[in-house]
Amino acid sequence: MGKYIIKRLLQLIPILIGITFLSFAMMRLAGGDAVTYMYENTGTAVSQEIIDAAKAEYGLDKPFLVQYANWFGGMLTGDMGESYVSHKDVFETFVSKLPATLLLTLSSILLTVVIAIPLGILSAVKHNKWVDYLIRFLSFMGNSMPNFFAALVLMYFLSIRLNWLPVITTDNTAVSLILPTLTLAISMASKYTRQVRAAVLEELNKDYVAGARARGVRGKVIIWKSVMKSSMLTIITLLALSIGSLLGGTAIVENIFMWDGVGKMAVDAITMRDYPIIQAYVAWMAMIYVVVNLVTDIIYHYLDPRVRLGGNGA
Repeated sequence: MGKYIIKRLLQLIPILIGITFLSFAMMRLAGGDAVTYMYENTGTAVSQEIIDAAKAEYGLDKPFLVQYANWFGGMLTGDMGESYVSHKDVFETFVSKLPATLLLTLSSILLTVVIAIPLGILSAVKHNKWVDYLIRFLSFMGNSMPNFFAALVLMYFLSIRLNWLPVITTDNTAVSLILPTLTLAISMASKYTRQVRAAVLEELNKDYVAGARARGVRGKVIIWKSVMKSSMLTIITLLALSIGSLLGGTAIVENIFMWDGVGKMAVDAITMRDYPIIQAYVAWMAMIYVVVNLVTDIIYHYLDPRVRLGGNGA
């Protein structure tokens, strides 16, 4: 197991370097920078000498490879630079926004699991009955709605019409967390309910289930001790994908509800062309997906003998 983990870690190093390099290059190729943007929006004429001096202060006058090498070297030592807009340390800014995103991610995953796994199992057990059709219809509707549309629908009914919840984030974190959590969980639970249903249904049609039923084993015992155990790989994959997509992809929802997390920070930085903040966010997303994939592979290696034997054989 130790050799397998070390091998996977070594394979991930060039992936991280490649992702950060490409993102760094695309931001430069997109044109414009924070200095030019900042002075263009002051409402006054600024000489080119002042703009060039500001670029030199931030190192934007150096060649591209030098800029990337300086940034990457600083990142390895925990120094991600200084924000071009707020002039605050990027790492400290990022860390201050991270707890809000982690809280939203955790609550969304828990709600997704609570909804998706029981409904997926129920839909599979009640195959082609009215309960199955109802769950499939609702999951299809939920999966078809983009997050921003679901957010607007929830805002309209729960905030504007019923006045139960605040439209945007307030000082009451627990209450403010409900709407963004529901928004993220609706789409994820709808998608994963169908996938859990498919996984459980596939197991229910196998011979060992028919044999257990013939021996008089109760249905609940078959479901929870046999079928769910065999479906764990699928469920773990879903959870891993959820963690990665939520930690890196809550930007739209955070921006709609003014949830002060990493995603909203990234959207604001993109608007103002704040390169150090954007690059920190890209590195964060890359590391999240890499770590999640690594942990998922390790769990596969532990749970599935076929993966373990295949890896050893290779």
